[in-house]
Amino acid sequence: MIVTNSIESIAIGSFDGIHKGHLALISQVDAVVVIERNRGSLTPGYKRTSYIEQPCFFYHLEKIKGLCAKAFITRIKEDFPYLKTIVVGYDFEFGYKKEGNITLLKELFNGNVKVVKEVKSSSISVHTRIIKEHLSKGNIGIVTELLLRRFSLEGQVVSGQGLGRKELVPTLNLKIEDYQLPKEGVYATRTKIDDVWLNSVTFLGHRVTTDGSFAVESYVLDRDIGIVSGRVSIEFVDALRENRKFENLGQLKQQIQEDIKEAKKILKGLI
Repeated sequence: MIVTNSIESIAIGSFDGIHKGHLALISQVDAVVVIERNRGSLTPGYKRTSYIEQPCFFYHLEKIKGLCAKAFITRIKEDFPYLKTIVVGYDFEFGYKKEGNITLLKELFNGNVKVVKEVKSSSISVHTRIIKEHLSKGNIGIVTELLLRRFSLEGQVVSGQGLGRKELVPTLNLKIEDYQLPKEGVYATRTKIDDVWLNSVTFLGHRVTTDGSFAVESYVLDRDIGIVSGRVSIEFVDALRENRKFENLGQLKQQIQEDIKEAKKILKGLI
């Protein structure tokens, strides 16, 4: 049991991405209840708290998915005994097999229920599903617009092929978990090392020219970063090209130099 004695209003949802639509809910409440689904996310787990000023309380789906709608609201009222207002999105569903809707929520909760209407940006519905679709197509500009920030991910530095440093360009290789990944390809990015954002080019996808393995590797522009360990963040500024196979390493190396030139143009003067 959470038990929070000073919270009178909450927003409930998965809040995956903390996008423009989510902020319309969050701005109205004292705290946020996050339904954590533990699957490919735009903003997984505790990372959500980086974009939310209010306290966040996580309900893991695996532990509550068996609760019927009534039991779920009973749990909410027990955890937030001073609760007066619940804020949800227009398509909110809850309870076992999503049996609950907004009409039932208003019946089960004896306080105020606020429903936030669909939010649009440039006629595009601001919805996590829509953002993921654009991310999977490499439409980074649209993703940035709907998130109101650049899409970013974080991973653990791991050993790579060693081929980059010897034959191509030295890269940071990252192990990424829990994130929804962009379309395979090459991107103009910024890479955060030791709390400093550095311009970079990032490849994400299967190494079809070499060993065929999947990789996320970032080359920091115009700087020798030496040996890096720990966790590193990457934010995506724009797509450069799709992933494709080259006949030999010479052709790949030439394309990488073209990617670097194009990335420098995009990233010039970026804040």
